[in-house]
Amino acid sequence: NGAICIQPCSPSFHGETSFVCKDGKWQMFTDACASLDVQSLFQPVYGKPGDGEKYFGADDHGNSNCQADFSCIIPDILSSPATPGNIADIVELLKKISLLLSENVNRGKMQSYSRIANHILNSSIISSWAFVKDRNASSILLDSVNLFAGKLLLRNGSESVQEHFISTKGYSIHKNTSGKSFDFSVEFNNTGNITGHVLIPEEELLKLPKTSKAVSIAFPTLGAIIETNRLDPVFVNGMVLSVSLPEELRHILLTFEKVNKLENIKAQCVGWHSTERRWDNRACKVKSDNISSVVCICKHHRRTFKSFSILMSPTMLRNAVLDYITRVGLGLSIFSLVLCLIIETVVWHHVTKTEISYMRHFCLVNIATSLLIADILFILTAIVHNTALNYQLCVAATFFLHFFYLALFFWMFTLGLLILYGLLLIFFKITRSVFIATAFSIGYGCPLVISILTVAITEPKNGYLRSGACWLNWYETKALLAFVVPALSIIVVNVVVVVVVVVKTGRSSVGEGCKSQDLSNMIRISKNVALLTPLLGLTWAFGLATIVDSRSLAFHVTFALLNAFQGFFILLFGTLLDRKTREALRMNCLSSKRKCSLEKVKIPPP
Repeated sequence: NGAICIQPCSPSFHGETSFVCKDGKWQMFTDACASLDVQSLFQPVYGKPGDGEKYFGADDHGNSNCQADFSCIIPDILSSPATPGNIADIVELLKKISLLLSENVNRGKMQSYSRIANHILNSSIISSWAFVKDRNASSILLDSVNLFAGKLLLRNGSESVQEHFISTKGYSIHKNTSGKSFDFSVEFNNTGNITGHVLIPEEELLKLPKTSKAVSIAFPTLGAIIETNRLDPVFVNGMVLSVSLPEELRHILLTFEKVNKLENIKAQCVGWHSTERRWDNRACKVKSDNISSVVCICKHHRRTFKSFSILMSPTMLRNAVLDYITRVGLGLSIFSLVLCLIIETVVWHHVTKTEISYMRHFCLVNIATSLLIADILFILTAIVHNTALNYQLCVAATFFLHFFYLALFFWMFTLGLLILYGLLLIFFKITRSVFIATAFSIGYGCPLVISILTVAITEPKNGYLRSGACWLNWYETKALLAFVVPALSIIVVNVVVVVVVVVKTGRSSVGEGCKSQDLSNMIRISKNVALLTPLLGLTWAFGLATIVDSRSLAFHVTFALLNAFQGFFILLFGTLLDRKTREALRMNCLSSKRKCSLEKVKIPPP
């Protein structure tokens, strides 16, 4: 394809192309033929703007063999295939141009730069970005374009450079301007264009001490590229809009047309955090949201937030019903668990007279305690995230949330083992001290080991937390497996426990010789299953249904109902429906009434 080999290479090897300045012209060469790469085009990397001119073929007298707008390299770049290696090289090239050739960015330079960027922003090659080795390549590209475009010189107070997949506009602004806006209509794919709108409010412009410059860049495909590159659980549903403003201006209004106009799924306005390289919802808030577009109010910051967009998650149904169920359910769950622990304290001496009864109630108290703390931490974690407190606090909240939810499952596992012990090992006796030591080792020891190992392995790589939430990461480090694998394993074991209970209950009535016993037998089995399901955590198995069909509102509502109200179910099935507990409560009430009566009799008349 016209590539120039600097050294002989095997004709059967198909290398990826890069560019080298040879004889004053930019030429292609293959990695199979030479080890030279883009790094050699710009040395030193950290030179001052303007130092890069000589790397485009300038001699010692400053006579450049390549035009000032470096348009001479464009034909070779545009004719190169958009392979992952070429994409990475072009990103590196654009980065070096931004660092070293960002002085006097006139219209010609901006057009050449945009044409190069447009080549790797094409909607037809988005899938190739998934194979680019550097996961931050799309972020580097965004930062490089923002840096270069921010230096754009304006002719007669305005400038506009338009390509299919990148559009740049600049305007002169001053405090007497009555609100300045940028309108974009950019091609997204073969189906048509999407639009975006940037508005600088008049009250913001009044802050300007002198005439200044505002530049905005629209990327219709970069959101999908970032999503492909980073494997985030959400998708960008509009163009990415970047702005370069004077430091005095902080708040802007952005309108995004939705690419996929989906019902029942709310949009989230976000800003790209350029240092942490992630979408951050603290940069923006939604002003209005309808089926076709979203209006966002965003905070511009020259060092962190310069690019904005809207996110939508196809795997997360944001429905008011689910929010309501979660809030009401958690409130009722916390109240029920506190009441459960109070009742257990009151009746403890009455219901723990036998060894097996003591062990059962011991497990129940620890299940209730773990779930109570986990529910409270869930609320506190949401507060920590929404109030934008520091990263270390978010890590601590996630660690304890992970630990106590694991503790909940491991205590349910302990209860399941206790039930099997009572059913199958009738003649094997275990002492109370051995049981307590074993139960604490399983119930709290295993979760502690798993939680510590998870944070120790993933946190040094900044892979403990997921992007935008105080919870375990999934898409980068799979830290969430440290919760999912133990939880699902325990659910499977406890399903086996319930099956054993059902079989034992069915066998106990065999031989009673009367069909009239069938109904009572079925009622007994159903009651046992109903009692054991919340206590053994089987309601969490409904979470699998939300994974299989993530768009089904019915599955999400069912899962939210069963788990948000789990504390109430533990109170109902574990405490209030237990015959010995009810008898102990009745005895306590009668004893209290008797004491009150005696005290009234003993009180002498005035």
